[in-house]
Amino acid sequence: MAWNDVIEARTVRAVPSPLESARFGRPVERLTVGAGSESTIDAVRAAVQASDADVVVLRYPAEHVGWFAELTGLGRTALFADCLVYWSLRAGQGRPPAPAPGLHTAPLGAPDAVGTLVADIFAAYGNHYLADPLFDAAAALEGYQEWAVRSAAEGGCLAIDDGAHVLGLATLEDSGPRTEILLAGVVPAARGRGLYAHLLKAVEDHAVARGAGEVVISTQSHNTRVQRAWARYGFAPVQTHVTVHLVRTALLHPAGP
Repeated sequence: MAWNDVIEARTVRAVPSPLESARFGRPVERLTVGAGSESTIDAVRAAVQASDADVVVLRYPAEHVGWFAELTGLGRTALFADCLVYWSLRAGQGRPPAPAPGLHTAPLGAPDAVGTLVADIFAAYGNHYLADPLFDAAAALEGYQEWAVRSAAEGGCLAIDDGAHVLGLATLEDSGPRTEILLAGVVPAARGRGLYAHLLKAVEDHAVARGAGEVVISTQSHNTRVQRAWARYGFAPVQTHVTVHLVRTALLHPAGP
């Protein structure tokens, strides 16, 4: 989820998510409490109770440790769906790898190629949708593909290749003084060769070239391997947000005949 939505959101309200609703075939809304928000659990409770959606995807700062217990009493089933961990790098101060002969980075805009790469890279990624039995895992992966293809169409996709094959990609969103990495990864067949650091270097170079002061990125908290790579490169953790799916209980436990 975008940095601006999670870190800087100030209001608390359930907002329809038409793309997710269409993808999963049921009404889905997003409810986000920003890191700098002074909103209380009462505001969250009111927004959830006013929602007509089958699923409300709620994200809130992890320091509100007691909120989950409150969420279990709202007349919906609360499904813990991991946490998002946000990291940041001051552009130009990363610790890039030594240059690798034969390795190239360049924009990638071909939709079919982007979609295929994302399917390969993220096929085993444990995203928050997998916590919800109402959501199909294949549809969730297709959502990542659509997201990446949209970024590529807007010129926001960088790829690394060895001259023969594309080995990894990063999709980006440039917003004022910040470049956010939305998706980034290396194909399974090329992992373990230090290529991910070269991908981060390409993104940092892009950010510096456009005058951005910061590169930000996020992942599920269970993805410790990639977070170690970020730490080695020079990123630092900034914020953790809990993800909870608030589902209409009757949809999970339908009444018998």
